[in-house]
Amino acid sequence: QVQLVESGGGLVQAGGSLRLSCVASGGTFNSYIMGWFRQAPGKEREFVARIFWSGSTTYYADSVKGRFTISRDNAKNTVYLQMNSLKPEDTAVYYCAARRSVGSEYSYWGQGTQVTVSS
Repeated sequence: QVQLVESGGGLVQAGGSLRLSCVASGGTFNSYIMGWFRQAPGKEREFVARIFWSGSTTYYADSVKGRFTISRDNAKNTVYLQMNSLKPEDTAVYYCAARRSVGSEYSYWGQGTQVTVSS
């Protein structure tokens, strides 16, 4: 059983930056594909970014491409989401998640961290 704990959320002005962290425990971290998702009030949860096991392959939603960067440190069991040039529409609860393989669903989820971007 993998436990995921996010941190780093907060209130920031538009154009600012935040870095989210997600620490994993209870599993072999480098055997999981890690993803970040977000859910804004009244909206469905949406994909933000994912990173493969070694960190060499990443994917981003079009809405964050060029502004957000996902990375991982397998020695620290941690995945990061560096968010730059934040916009009010980035306001959401951000979740990290883990899955074993490309064909599987995300089996493990964190509790989320709130990101609020003021205009």
